[in-house]
Amino acid sequence: MFKNSWTWTILGIIALFVRIVASKFPERTEIIYSRSIFPVIRNLFDISISRLPFPTFYLFLTAVFLFLGVFVYRFRKRIGRKKKFQYSIRSLINFIGMIVFFFLVFWGFNYQRIPISQQLALQPRNLNQEELLQEIWLTKSILSQLRLTITQDTSAIEEVIPYPELEDMVRGEIKANLSLLGLNFTGHPRTKEFYPPGFLRKLGILGIYFPFTGESYIDPTLHPLEKPFTIAHEMAHSYGIANEGEANFIGWVICANSENVLLQYSGQLRLFRYQLNDLYWINREFYHHLLATIDTGIKNDMASIIKNRQEIKPISLELSRMSNDLFLKTQGVEAGVKSYAQLTRLAYAWRNRLKDE
Repeated sequence: MFKNSWTWTILGIIALFVRIVASKFPERTEIIYSRSIFPVIRNLFDISISRLPFPTFYLFLTAVFLFLGVFVYRFRKRIGRKKKFQYSIRSLINFIGMIVFFFLVFWGFNYQRIPISQQLALQPRNLNQEELLQEIWLTKSILSQLRLTITQDTSAIEEVIPYPELEDMVRGEIKANLSLLGLNFTGHPRTKEFYPPGFLRKLGILGIYFPFTGESYIDPTLHPLEKPFTIAHEMAHSYGIANEGEANFIGWVICANSENVLLQYSGQLRLFRYQLNDLYWINREFYHHLLATIDTGIKNDMASIIKNRQEIKPISLELSRMSNDLFLKTQGVEAGVKSYAQLTRLAYAWRNRLKDE
């Protein structure tokens, strides 16, 4: 199909042009794409390939190898270096154009939608030391109550709900809390465990949304207390939340408002770790003082998570961070990987909004 043509290159360029226009008109992008076109794409994925019991990334990979096989076959049929060179260049640029086109059409235009914080009338800002400490003490108090509800044992929690049940539970919580967020989430997205175990973490990834198949994946070796929040984060991406900080925020809201205590604990624990990290850079003396006041059970859980992360180290954490930072910035996320840490500010704004209401 489209043999000896530049069709995919042209479609890729058109998609990039639409992206530029979409970035100028986020309100229109929100209405036309994020709330109209994308939900249709979301549901089409969910009623088709997402029903397969394995990560459909493998199908994508198979397709890539098939295309590569076709390329080699046609390349060998070309006579003369010039024709082979021209065919190679055209094929490569067409392939890039095809990737760009489907990435943007299937999901990428969500980067140009109205920010979720703006839709929810939140006004996130940097917290001063007093505000941050108040937030930390609040989260710490919530964690203490939740953990006592889960178990009286102070040993690290390392066994939770079986994964299929956990995935269904998180998805159900997202649908149950739509009224809190005012967003038009629709569909039945999957967040599957990606095998072989540890592969994603070797790449410096805990979870990832793959737009070309409409699925998200997490590494099965993640600590049990990290899985609920990570699933919620990746499902937020599946529902069209592209910004990493906002996906963190949606994941936290979903977990925090869950009827399941374990989900609440997972979400609040992730927020707590972000808050502690912020405090570390503001006032290390207060940071070490506060660490000494954390309940033994919570300390053991955090230590267990750190130990779990150290067991499988990325091949190159710096390369992974730099590539992710570059990708996010090319999509219009100015903060890059620092956008993940927006959770502290968004959670503060959300709590204040609820307090005012």
